[in-house]
Amino acid sequence: MFVEKKKPAERAKEQLETYEGEPSRNPFVEERYEIVEGVRYDFLTAPVVSHQRILAAMFRAMDRICSNDGILLFAPIDVYLDENNRFQPDLVYIAHDNASILTEQRIEGAPDLVAEILSPSTSSNDKIRKKRQYERHGVQEYWIADPTHRTVDQFVSRGGKFELHETYGLGDTLTSPLFGCVEIDMNELFANAAPAD
Repeated sequence: MFVEKKKPAERAKEQLETYEGEPSRNPFVEERYEIVEGVRYDFLTAPVVSHQRILAAMFRAMDRICSNDGILLFAPIDVYLDENNRFQPDLVYIAHDNASILTEQRIEGAPDLVAEILSPSTSSNDKIRKKRQYERHGVQEYWIADPTHRTVDQFVSRGGKFELHETYGLGDTLTSPLFGCVEIDMNELFANAAPAD
């Protein structure tokens, strides 16, 4: 009598991608990423301690002097400028008359003031691509803080274009031509920054 051997059942293959083509997600890990000029950049590591201490000092100073005039938020918070530009800046300030851009999930539109603290993995985007998009979408003032050199470059929008208004270093007081409440002591801001080489 002839008995036909049955083929072993094929094993199901584990699907590594979602139907949309994005990598499968761990439901227990919150993803952090930005989309800059259509390219996704994942945050693979957390910011270093000195970065966070500068951010805390900047937030405390701004909160103390500007909270009556607007809303101050710090990372992680999503800023949606358009489909190709979704950022997570370190600090944002939104004047009360611009508060309609704030939703429960994210900021939808250009904050009045944005600050980024440079780190090796993000500095190219912060200084070039993100700066270009903040300018294009109407951010009025943009600060780039450099922890290594303990400086802040302050760009102000004039006629829709960013101009370098001032570079502040130790011993200076950062003020703003647009937001009268701003007054930040650079020595206090960088008191906990890692020393420059």
